[in-house]
Amino acid sequence: MRRRRRQLWRHPGLRRRRACRVVSHSQTSRRGGMASASACVPSRRGPDTTAIHGSEGGVPLMLTVQSFPTFERAYGAVLDQVVNRYWYRNAPRGIESREVLNVGFQLNDPIQRVAWLGSRRTNVVFCFAEALWFLWGRDDLAMMAYYAPRMRAYSRDQTTITGASYGTRLFGDIDEDERSQFDRCLELIRGDPATKRSFMVIFRPWETTDPAHPDVSCAVGFQLLARDGLLNATCYMRANDAMQGLVSDVFSFTLIQEFAARLLGLDVGVYGHLVGSMHLGVKHLSRAQTVLDEIRQPDTVPRRFRFPAMPTDTGWDDVQALRGHEYALRTNEMRYPPWYIESLGFPWYWQQVLLLFECYRQIAHEPEQSLDPVTLAALDPGFAWLVRHRWPSRMPTTGGSA
Repeated sequence: MRRRRRQLWRHPGLRRRRACRVVSHSQTSRRGGMASASACVPSRRGPDTTAIHGSEGGVPLMLTVQSFPTFERAYGAVLDQVVNRYWYRNAPRGIESREVLNVGFQLNDPIQRVAWLGSRRTNVVFCFAEALWFLWGRDDLAMMAYYAPRMRAYSRDQTTITGASYGTRLFGDIDEDERSQFDRCLELIRGDPATKRSFMVIFRPWETTDPAHPDVSCAVGFQLLARDGLLNATCYMRANDAMQGLVSDVFSFTLIQEFAARLLGLDVGVYGHLVGSMHLGVKHLSRAQTVLDEIRQPDTVPRRFRFPAMPTDTGWDDVQALRGHEYALRTNEMRYPPWYIESLGFPWYWQQVLLLFECYRQIAHEPEQSLDPVTLAALDPGFAWLVRHRWPSRMPTTGGSA
């Protein structure tokens, strides 16, 4: 009888019937030795009263999510959980998936928002473009479909993107004084640094009225909390795709957090990411396993690259000034060689963004040619590494950054 119970326990669908135990960051999983990204995972034991009443370093174990130094570490833990220790198998809207509920993690250094993993092939060009699309308060399909043609599938009218256009709700004008939710949150923080009301609503209640709509907001809300000279942020998600959406969502929301910190004159604090349903499509399972295999290689983590910090004096003028240049590059109005980008007067950080957009202009509009080695060499070494791994067939035979 006891053996039979253990066999039933191994069935993912029955895990919810058992109590939960807390996994500390130092504990490891049965496969791969990576810590879980979920604050609560199924246990074979009964309720752990030690965990409920105990503490680790003075922090109640069951009341906080796990902390990671960088997104790369958190990403590996999330993938390991969803691939190897998922709770459910299901097929919402016919899409076969593996799923874990109530996943959360904290990034101690949100600026390190990229996973430097060759097998993941992170599209840093798209990540920057989407973050700026949000900051500009846009919802047009044209811009995002240029960087990610697959996004056409999320637009019903092939003109706008309704659910994933978080920027229209965060940065769009919403009151008679033309203040956005973002503006009002910063005003609250300036007036009362200890405020807990600096919350921005993203998900709209009518989004679920049409079950067949191809695009419903995954993000529910975004919160900024200033504490002890640091600007902390938390993103609340109803659902997140562990292979795709998670990477770009964390990139965008941590960049918005960093931008807000610059406007407020604060340092960047921690970033929390809380997800109701963390899932992985079965069609991405093989790719996810390849990423996990790379992470487990002893020389993979940490990478030698560091994501650069945004200039401390960054303001709205910098962000808005990029808009016309992004359009010129996207529509192939002209080339942007490194010397020309430097002459525009942007800080080095934003010059790098324009260099990335120039690289993609060459990829999109000059498909028969290799990337210009001078442009590639002008990139930050980490950005050049990401471009090389994303588009290996477009690399020049000589020049550039290895």
